[in-house]
Amino acid sequence: MGRPYRPAVASASVYRAGRTALLRSIGSVPTGCRGELVMFDGRWRSTIEQGLRPIGAGLRRTGITADVVTSVGLVMAVATSVAIGRGDFRLALLLLVLTGIPDALDGAVAKASGTSSKRGAFFDSVADRVTDALLLGGVAWYLAPQGRIVLLPFAVAAVAMLVSYQRARAESLGFDARGGLMERAERIIVLAFGLLFSEWLVAVLWVMLVLTAVTAVQRFVKVWRQADRPTPTRTRYRRSRPRPRRPVAERWRDERAARRARR
Repeated sequence: MGRPYRPAVASASVYRAGRTALLRSIGSVPTGCRGELVMFDGRWRSTIEQGLRPIGAGLRRTGITADVVTSVGLVMAVATSVAIGRGDFRLALLLLVLTGIPDALDGAVAKASGTSSKRGAFFDSVADRVTDALLLGGVAWYLAPQGRIVLLPFAVAAVAMLVSYQRARAESLGFDARGGLMERAERIIVLAFGLLFSEWLVAVLWVMLVLTAVTAVQRFVKVWRQADRPTPTRTRYRRSRPRPRRPVAERWRDERAARRARR
């Protein structure tokens, strides 16, 4: 089952200090054009995608499709989950990095091949949710002998799923729910930090839980404000129906009657 977890003496104080510093710095985080918080996904995603396009084109020339790349990422996520559960954090950190590579390349392969589709986007979103569940499930497996603390990664997973659902539901209603203090990319980076410094793993999970919950509140408020705006009403004009043309004989008869009346 791996080596037993030994919490650091300063885990609680580190968590409180980190949480206070992060919450105080919210106001200084770069913002987008509409004032919402713009983190890793919003600031650098387009730049990273442009840099990965040549790699995606090369993979496409070898016959590898975007769905294959996404499937490889799922397999790597399973391996990462097992490594975390067994307590081999060095291997888990390496596998976590390898899990993120297919996640970044599948979109580049799809765009390079011109096969971007709704089916591929759906598969990629489902794969992301499964990957999140596998990673946090591995953490829960590792913390299982420690008692109630095993509920912490499940709580992080639940709030993360809520954040993802908020965006999906908002977009289906025509609203924008992107942004927030801790999106998926930030969660992966913070989890990697916890694997690198395993003695702070529980403190890192608490930070993930708090900041992911803050993200859920931010998205809720953002969509609530968008839905509260009055929708502009469009004035509909009725098209006048063209009058039916009268037969030529009737028009001639009416014209003759009018000429006779004027005499």
